[in-house]
Amino acid sequence: MIIYRNLFNKIIQPETLFLAWKKFRQGKGSKLDVLLFESELESNIFKLSRELKSKKYKHAGYTGFYISDPKLRHIHKATARDRVLHHSIASVLTPVFEPTFISNSFSCRVGKGSHRGVEVLRKMLRKESENNTKRCYVLKCDIRKFFDSIDHKTLLSILRRKIRDVDTLWLLENIIDSYPGGASDLFNRRGVPIGNLTSQLFANIYMNEFDQFIKHKLGVCYYARYTDDFVIVSKDKEYLKKLIIPVETFLRNVLSLELHPNKVEILDYTKGVDYLGNIIFPNHSLIRRRTKKRIIRKFEGKIKEYRRGEISKEKINATLSSYLGVLSHMNAYKLSMRLKNYFWLWVNE
Repeated sequence: MIIYRNLFNKIIQPETLFLAWKKFRQGKGSKLDVLLFESELESNIFKLSRELKSKKYKHAGYTGFYISDPKLRHIHKATARDRVLHHSIASVLTPVFEPTFISNSFSCRVGKGSHRGVEVLRKMLRKESENNTKRCYVLKCDIRKFFDSIDHKTLLSILRRKIRDVDTLWLLENIIDSYPGGASDLFNRRGVPIGNLTSQLFANIYMNEFDQFIKHKLGVCYYARYTDDFVIVSKDKEYLKKLIIPVETFLRNVLSLELHPNKVEILDYTKGVDYLGNIIFPNHSLIRRRTKKRIIRKFEGKIKEYRRGEISKEKINATLSSYLGVLSHMNAYKLSMRLKNYFWLWVNE
């Protein structure tokens, strides 16, 4: 295992922070907190670098709000200064941990994503069912209150295996402990905020422990995960049933996590496998109804932004192309045409 000892200076140097600012600012140029930070950009960046170097830095609090995507989620938004730092940390730590992740972990990784996750699951189903000639099943599980349940001590322990840089560990502990999740108590601090970029990286680092257990301890062949939503494919339904107990035990004893009791199911491939907004059948795929509604709602919102002059025609055209690319892999002709009609009616009028 490669050990890293000199990451802190990379994270806090002004050059890294300015690059982090550029990435952070994309798509947020009209936000008030971003505009205020930008109004004295150089001063703010150099001040942040000095505070980090002198160890006077302290992560600020969060602003909480709710979104429906599609279920209600409680988002915690850090200050612009702290989010710039999150981007800097992610830019340095991602190359450290990315090589340790399995290929079938799809959340918040370059070249991965939900679309790729669905494609890989479709291939696994085709292989295990021998080109749809054999009965095939999917064990589908979800972790209960995943982000709010991540144990701070366990996460820091995992980080310390590869990072032996005392200053970097001080900074990571500062950020991790800045959020007292709802599952925290007097003895254990739990939870990372959904709104932080670092939380996405921490989630992958945390769940990589589970990925390695599944692949190397249990020897599972066909497995894929997107954040806390994972699937295992097999022709043997009894085999999948027997996996549930060791999976539950590892999650509870090693990562202090619990499977959602209402989201552990074994699905028959011939009756459709609902995964990441798709319902996959042997010979076709459908879009989930609530996913369809969410796409329409978001695209209509983008059109309103365009008509108010908040985004460019190129931006909304890119959004349309992205949706059409995803929909091209499933039976969604009517929805594709509906989005195109919205575009031609309101944008190319």
